[in-house]
Amino acid sequence: MRRLLSCLVALLCLLAPTALPSPASAPAPMLASTWRGGLPVEAFLVSEKLDGVRARWDGRRLLTRGGAPIVPPEGFTRGWPAEPMDGELWSGRGRFDEVSALVRRTGGDPRDWGHVRFMLFDLPAHPGPFAQRVQRMRELVAGTRSPSLVLVDQRRFTSTAALDAELSRVVAAGGEGLMLHRADAFYRPGRSDVLFKYKPHEDAEAQVVAHLPGKGRHQGRMGALLVRTPDGRSFRLGGGFTDAQREDPPPIGSWVTYRYSGLTGNGLPRFPRFLRIRHELPPPDPQR
Repeated sequence: MRRLLSCLVALLCLLAPTALPSPASAPAPMLASTWRGGLPVEAFLVSEKLDGVRARWDGRRLLTRGGAPIVPPEGFTRGWPAEPMDGELWSGRGRFDEVSALVRRTGGDPRDWGHVRFMLFDLPAHPGPFAQRVQRMRELVAGTRSPSLVLVDQRRFTSTAALDAELSRVVAAGGEGLMLHRADAFYRPGRSDVLFKYKPHEDAEAQVVAHLPGKGRHQGRMGALLVRTPDGRSFRLGGGFTDAQREDPPPIGSWVTYRYSGLTGNGLPRFPRFLRIRHELPPPDPQR
């Protein structure tokens, strides 16, 4: 009987599918906080905040911020280093929706990806401070010579006035704002106190709860969204939509990104305006 049982176990092992080793996942991303005054500007390296799709390279695959696979056309990542990289898939200012649509497809026409670049801004697995990581990124990009891999320009500023002038220049040219990263800081996953976004407006995510009917010019189509923030606050989001978006509004249950100017006395976003549908769920942290 014991021998029979042993044979049965061996047979089952042969018939069972072989477990394949799971690929190494990229380190969890570092997330920026909102810039606050009083910090030493000269301690930071500054770059433009790109309006693209956050992406991570784990050494052989492209992933979204949440870890879902991105499948670009064949050849897009050819020659990229085996070192994990953090960056943004970007095609130029104001072209987020175009890049987001490409990322949600599998493969796709290489011509559609012709202007897309992986804008490299960090190395999650590098053990050194950010200034050293920037130098290493320069070496990787120079050594790879891939047209799709580009290093985000990092600059230093010596005063708040100079930083604000740069913010004004970037926004006037159609950019979102700036990113400030302490030069002596190490890479740490999660919400960071050494990486900041500096923009004229704040933005955040909320989930669509209902479509509210329009009036006047918007009679017969969506007038506003009723949305709920991750911490349970509900409010109307009625500005920032095109006519096409009002005809075909974001589905109930989906997540949207909105822009606002501070909070009201009740803790709700002041002057909220729709920016875009968010195709990935936001992280548990309600900040972006």
